[in-house]
Amino acid sequence: MLAFRSIDEIKELIQLARREDLRGDDVTSRLLVAEHAIGVGTLLQKSVGIACGLPIVEHICRAYDERLRVEQIPGFHMEIIEGRFSDQAVTPLLRIRGPLRALLSAERVILNFLQRMSGVATLTNRFARRTEGTRAKIYDTRKTIPGWRALDKYAVRAGGGFNHRVGLYDGLLVKDNHLHAVPVKDLVAFLAPIVARSRSEDAKRLIEVEVDTLEQLREVLKVDGVDVILLDNMDCPKMQQAVELRDKSARKVELEASGGVTLEMVRPIALTGVDRIAVGAITHSAPAMDIGLDVEA
Repeated sequence: MLAFRSIDEIKELIQLARREDLRGDDVTSRLLVAEHAIGVGTLLQKSVGIACGLPIVEHICRAYDERLRVEQIPGFHMEIIEGRFSDQAVTPLLRIRGPLRALLSAERVILNFLQRMSGVATLTNRFARRTEGTRAKIYDTRKTIPGWRALDKYAVRAGGGFNHRVGLYDGLLVKDNHLHAVPVKDLVAFLAPIVARSRSEDAKRLIEVEVDTLEQLREVLKVDGVDVILLDNMDCPKMQQAVELRDKSARKVELEASGGVTLEMVRPIALTGVDRIAVGAITHSAPAMDIGLDVEA
């Protein structure tokens, strides 16, 4: 089963979701449900795709009531189904048992987490499957909802994708807005000392440079120490030329396609020979998966 990188970050997000929804009182459950009533809820995946985020359910339950217990369903253990593709019409995921008021109060927050994360994982998987047989890997971007980045990036990994830098702090990405005043002929002189300085600060830091033209690419290929060159909004013929230029240069640098990548275009892009394809849509436009909680008193 995949591991979360920062459980403390996730717990803070759960508390935020709980506070904005509950504010100390679930009026409906308090008025309709007996205080000591016990209930059992079964989480069901109701569409084809990848279930993601199941380990979070226990943390959400604890935030509402320590007496809520998450149970495995025989034949559908969490370690097996988390991050796995299911083509069944309905897939049982988990069972939750405990105080009925708390279960009903937690229902929407549980579903919000699972539906979004499963949607991101499923859409990522659709992109990844279309690149099979090529060298290209699907990467995420920083296009995430505030507070959700750790979970979005976890879901991307669950779907078979890869994580780009987490934020501005852990990777050097020189973009067009950083280079707008630098003539093409001066790119090497401008970038070389920056790359060297970054390497001296952190030898393992990712260094990436964005280019818009093949002329820029030729110059950036001359700079020692660049890990990735981002090909911004290039069409497939230009990307293929870029791959040829990189190969002729004998530089060990990866090429990343970026800009408006769709499910229809991702395979033609992958067939150009690029190493990485950045897809903002897998986090900013993933549809929520249909997951429900069936409750029995």
